[in-house]
Amino acid sequence: MSTDDTNKHSIALVGGTGPEGKGLATRFSIAGHTVTIGSRDPARGVEIAEELNSKLEILGQSFVPVQGDSNEHAVTNSAIVIVTVPYSGHRATLESLSHLLDGKIVIDTVVPVYFEKGPRPVEVSEGSATEEAAAILQNSNVIGAFHNLSAEVLMEPALSLDSDVLVTGGGDAKQVAIELVRDINGARPVDAGPLRYSRFVEGITILLIGINSRYKSHSGIVISGLE
Repeated sequence: MSTDDTNKHSIALVGGTGPEGKGLATRFSIAGHTVTIGSRDPARGVEIAEELNSKLEILGQSFVPVQGDSNEHAVTNSAIVIVTVPYSGHRATLESLSHLLDGKIVIDTVVPVYFEKGPRPVEVSEGSATEEAAAILQNSNVIGAFHNLSAEVLMEPALSLDSDVLVTGGGDAKQVAIELVRDINGARPVDAGPLRYSRFVEGITILLIGINSRYKSHSGIVISGLE
């Protein structure tokens, strides 16, 4: 974990009241970042933030207190925005916030999936949820990351993820996302190429959901043979 304040960021988690948002908020607050849980209902964002802070205090963790607010205010007051909404609300959420996201780094974690006797992929015209985000947010720096991390493990700070995180996109924003991955105990960033490869990352995540359901596990992925 970096102790250099110059590497600390203000991060908004859009739709952050769900398991993935709560897990990422937990890990990033421990890493020293300023985190705001965004929600359509600001009171719900505040409630979840207070819940996370109380848990971290009980665990005796060193952390920056998590804040809660509306999605709009969270985005406005943050340099980095992480999207954790269900795919069913993906397009509508991004379209409603697009004017507030100009010039920001937007990290999309969303997987286009629905459940019918197990996880099933949703066909996305742009190819992936991340590419859909880039098409909507043409003035933002969109990156894909954090899809395949177990929300349950993320929410338990004492546990190591022991998982690689596949990061798609380009430019300086990609390097920022890679550094954020390194701030999570046991997570290793892997450069998975440009945004057009996001569809494969999202597909692997759907596969993992099915595997974890069958084995009652919280497994991740590890790319072997890398230095």
